[in-house]
Amino acid sequence: MCGIVGYVGEQQCVPILVGGLKKLEYRGYDSAGVAVFTAKGIKVIKSKGRLSALEKRIAAQGMPEGVMGIGHTRWATHGEPSDVNSHPHKAEKAVVVHNGIIENYLEIRSSLEAKGITFVSQTDTEAAAHLISFYYHGDPITAIQSAIARIRGSYALGIMFTDRPDTLYAVRKDSPLIVGEGDGQNFIASDIPAILSHTRDYYLLDEQEIAVLTRDSIRFVDLYGETVVKEKITATWDVSAAEKAGYPHFMLKEIYEQPRALKDTLCPRLADGLTGILETELDGLPVPERIHLVGCGSAMHAAMLGRNAIEKYARIPVTVDIASEFRYRAPILAKGDLCVIISQSGETADTLAALRLAKRQGVPVAAIVNVVGSSIAREADYVMYTWAGPEIAVATTKAFSCQTAMLYLLALRLSLQRKTLTEKEAGKLAQALCDLPALVGAALQSDGDCKRLASLYQNSHDLFFIGRGQDYCLCCEGSLKLKEISYMHSEAYAAGELKHGTISLVTEGTPVIAVTTEAALYEKTVSNIKEVKARGASVVLLTSVPDAGSADFADHVIALPQAQELVLPLAGVVVLQLFAYYTAVLRGCDVDKPRNLAKSVTVE
Repeated sequence: MCGIVGYVGEQQCVPILVGGLKKLEYRGYDSAGVAVFTAKGIKVIKSKGRLSALEKRIAAQGMPEGVMGIGHTRWATHGEPSDVNSHPHKAEKAVVVHNGIIENYLEIRSSLEAKGITFVSQTDTEAAAHLISFYYHGDPITAIQSAIARIRGSYALGIMFTDRPDTLYAVRKDSPLIVGEGDGQNFIASDIPAILSHTRDYYLLDEQEIAVLTRDSIRFVDLYGETVVKEKITATWDVSAAEKAGYPHFMLKEIYEQPRALKDTLCPRLADGLTGILETELDGLPVPERIHLVGCGSAMHAAMLGRNAIEKYARIPVTVDIASEFRYRAPILAKGDLCVIISQSGETADTLAALRLAKRQGVPVAAIVNVVGSSIAREADYVMYTWAGPEIAVATTKAFSCQTAMLYLLALRLSLQRKTLTEKEAGKLAQALCDLPALVGAALQSDGDCKRLASLYQNSHDLFFIGRGQDYCLCCEGSLKLKEISYMHSEAYAAGELKHGTISLVTEGTPVIAVTTEAALYEKTVSNIKEVKARGASVVLLTSVPDAGSADFADHVIALPQAQELVLPLAGVVVLQLFAYYTAVLRGCDVDKPRNLAKSVTVE
């Protein structure tokens, strides 16, 4: 979940390292640091806090001059956020930055301390630095190979050796790392935005491959020291796509990018009519007898909506699993099953572990991911890319919408294969998906209403979301958005469950957001709304069902555009995203970088 950047070239590296870290700060912002190979050796400067604290420290100490260096922005795992626990970590012969978790670091640390090596931090990373240094006797590749042979866990490592002033090294296992190629300069980074202002050409580093970078060359070797020839990739989007473009926050920009993201994700797959839906991506995949949808956080909420659609239209039984729990409940995976793995980054550690479990048990895996060439994309049997573009804000918006839309496409494809829908019925659903970008664009017109409601409820202690069916799934996502960026306590409940205990939490003035997009469930949900209203709740009704009598039980009403019920959650989620966004802004929260969170969860 941390961010790594490295540079070797002709320019002073500190501005490049700091600039790259700014693009990666969404991955962690507990502390930051740089190590620069200067004329007097390797100089390390690091600081607890945001990147701005590091910049102040560099300005106070004077910028170290050098054309090679590594940098890091941290999301703390082992050891509290502090100056000493910040990366880079320096050993006698090597300096290291690390993303991941070294599971056996205490064992390594104890072994090295017995040999007289002194540790100064509480981090697992320092163990890696000292281990590489311990094995270094003049051959960097051998030292790295020997060290990673002892390390258990996940890692992406950027490494400089104290006697190699012009060569940068990197290695990875289960944590993302790319190698960027420039003109007279080369890079390593956790993610593409860190290097886009310098190059769009990069290589994907595979498991336990070692990259060797100089100013003019890049070389790759495998675990056995054999040279590896790799394919160069060119990023399809430029640096402007990763900038705010005049918006005050990335999150707001990404909310407003949803019509475009949905269009890019849906329209090419529907261009050839019903026969062409996911034909390329799922070529050769037999119709499954049962489907397992697996994801974390918002991806799991997308899976909940996908389950409703697949079961309703394709009549295939579907389970939804939280990825972090999937392995540990000993899931029953059988012949004829399909496992669908959902992840924005394609690097989520728990989700990747779920993928590997399914493959070990012989179950085909299809991935829904946003990042081309990510670990999940490479390891899955089938890949369905969401073309959401770069998502920088920690709280996902457009990626969630595209994941859900992709699951709707899958439901439509399966219903056609199983003939559970007529062509006419399937055509209506396909048209609804084609119209979805415009529908979401119309829902964005609720911006002013969301801002007004945020001003009314920003100081509430608790807030509840209620809904039935697909609306309950939508409530789960709305509640997550609110709590993760505004720090307000909120919970989502299936409306019918209120009477089984939850309604005891509703007191005078408690805000309740009630969602109703399914006409068949409207009256049932209204009964539940009246139950909370009778106990003093202040009710916001988000609905697509016209009802002249709603003023009798709702204090505020936001009307969604009329559309096919399948796609209405993706109009409703825009409203809930905007409400969460404006609530967080009014509460003075750091919207794009909420406390204790990071964008890509690459540790368990």
